[in-house]
Amino acid sequence: MESTLDGTVVEAGITVRPLTSRIGAEVAGARLSESLGDATVAAIRRAALAHKVIFFRDQADLDEGAHVAFAGRFGQVPLGHPVLKSHERQPMIMRLDSDDFGRADHWHTDSTFSLRPPSFSILRAVQLPELGGDTMWADTQSAYTRLPPPLRALAEQLRVVHTNAYDYGRSLRAEERDDTRMNRDRLMAAVLEAEHPMVRVHEETGRRSLLLGGFAQHVSGLSSSVAADLLRIFQSYVLRPEHLVRWRWRPGDVAMWDNRSTQHYAVNDYGEARRRMERVIVAGEVPVGVDGSRSRSLRG
Repeated sequence: MESTLDGTVVEAGITVRPLTSRIGAEVAGARLSESLGDATVAAIRRAALAHKVIFFRDQADLDEGAHVAFAGRFGQVPLGHPVLKSHERQPMIMRLDSDDFGRADHWHTDSTFSLRPPSFSILRAVQLPELGGDTMWADTQSAYTRLPPPLRALAEQLRVVHTNAYDYGRSLRAEERDDTRMNRDRLMAAVLEAEHPMVRVHEETGRRSLLLGGFAQHVSGLSSSVAADLLRIFQSYVLRPEHLVRWRWRPGDVAMWDNRSTQHYAVNDYGEARRRMERVIVAGEVPVGVDGSRSRSLRG
């Protein structure tokens, strides 16, 4: 393995170039549509763990089957979403289409309303608007480490209820398409809730992070008003500019992120243009808190 002064690492045939000192790196030298060697896959995994989100340019030949196969090199690949209808050809793929309820314009960690949120998420661009449509990621590990000691001690004691009812419970506009309405109705009919530690310990790295985001809706044992204030305070540390990286998509781009140490936000700044993405997730473990307590399912 070779490294340079700017943090760029060359290992197992790939080059990993950091985008910031805390989060984000661009990876070159890997064709994700091909059968990668074990050493290359291990190097990609190390890069994702170290930089939280990594980006691959010029992967236009990555089709649906190869997308699922690439994700499978990092663990078990479950259905694309625990509630939404699966892709008709590839049930492990979740479609994110701006024309069909696919504008994820809120800060969140994927599927934290589930007992076992994904470990990794892998997203590829299918159709992009001419302007806008970037995605931002936040580093929840750095957010934890930069908490003042009293807040850090408090966070380690708290447990938070996450639910999908929040994101999908917004009122519908009259002009929304019937299939979009059906998607939301289905989600509301299948509410999932899980209680997670606010601070989780990463299964692979041992690092601690804040497990929050848009699905986090209540702090166990506290009144609604106090819980809302605490969630706002802790989330504000996640969203500090120094903890963020922003990616401007180009056709053929792929992003892979460690869902255990990030939040993300799809910027909804492209008007009526269409933005289509496809995501595959890798199954994760039940989160564990600093005191060794595990998450628990409350509903669904």
